[in-house]
Amino acid sequence: MTVTVDINVLLDVFQQRQPHYAASAQVVSLVSEGKLTGVCPAHGLTTLYYLVRKHATKADGEAAMDRVLRHFQIGNLAAAGWQRARLLAKDDSEDAVFAAVSKGRGSAFMVTRNGADFALSPVLGISPADFMSQHAPAF
Repeated sequence: MTVTVDINVLLDVFQQRQPHYAASAQVVSLVSEGKLTGVCPAHGLTTLYYLVRKHATKADGEAAMDRVLRHFQIGNLAAAGWQRARLLAKDDSEDAVFAAVSKGRGSAFMVTRNGADFALSPVLGISPADFMSQHAPAF
């Protein structure tokens, strides 16, 4: 199964943000173990590095980026994908790009803590906790 993982889920893991850490870490672990195919939108990598480095160290930021690059597929959009993202009914362009990457990669779900922001998206948004309770038994 392929899922696109939102930057907020990755930040939960790399910054150990409570109370979200446990469920987010379980999703990332499934990707790291190869039991789940994870996609990280390319535009999220710079945000991940910046925020981890800002709140910790340069080495921590680099380690976070290295782990994502080692275990996740990186979802890029060509110009046509960016145009499709602009056509989605989203006030937040980052959410629109996240949804477009998810659709383009054939993801079954978008794992995010902002599920309500994706009610009309082409791919269902689901929280890490809900994903784990509903789908993890299959792994």
